[in-house]
Amino acid sequence: MTTEREPPTDWADAAEQRLLVATIPLAPKFGWTRRLIDAAAPGAGLSTADAQLLLPEGPRDLAALFARRHDDRALAALDSVDPASLKVRERIRAGVLARCQAAMEDGEATRRWCGFLTLPPNAPLGLRLAWTSADRLWRWAGDTATDENHYTKRTLLAEILISTLAIRLAMGANAAAAHLDSRIEAVMAFERWKAGVKPAEMADRAARILAKLRYGRTGAPAA
Repeated sequence: MTTEREPPTDWADAAEQRLLVATIPLAPKFGWTRRLIDAAAPGAGLSTADAQLLLPEGPRDLAALFARRHDDRALAALDSVDPASLKVRERIRAGVLARCQAAMEDGEATRRWCGFLTLPPNAPLGLRLAWTSADRLWRWAGDTATDENHYTKRTLLAEILISTLAIRLAMGANAAAAHLDSRIEAVMAFERWKAGVKPAEMADRAARILAKLRYGRTGAPAA
């Protein structure tokens, strides 16, 4: 099973990756801004105009590249794990921990990325990126649902990813693992959850978690 992205095959893909890598050490100084991209461009062998062409939406496009970097890294770490040998709850736990660890390896850049995605105009993007991460983890875990379960499973896991990473950033690995363990039961009780919680309500809950992260009130969200 291939989990890493294929090596870039054209100029744009290769340049995007160079630019992304060049932004990471500069993120603590410039934040997740257009200035970050402009400052990183020379280190990627690009002009400012080239960088703007590659990332027309600026930091929003960069945020999507950064999320994909962490998804790829997490799946690469999971490549040696046979999900069929694990119970479903163990697959979800392994996937979420791997995804959080992948994000933490970029340190302050991840913290800045999270802060950017908690800004109200960017929260929908943050939710979409979390949903995509959840989708990739569920596919790794062997999920083949094609009915409404496909969407509700991913919505639930996206919320768990957001809250677990928030707690990892604020309180450390042990607190994040404890929070994750407390939420795994929600995945296992999927049918009960689906009957009582609408997807729109879960999206609203995830948005509140993002807001807590932005304003420094991160903690285990209320059940």
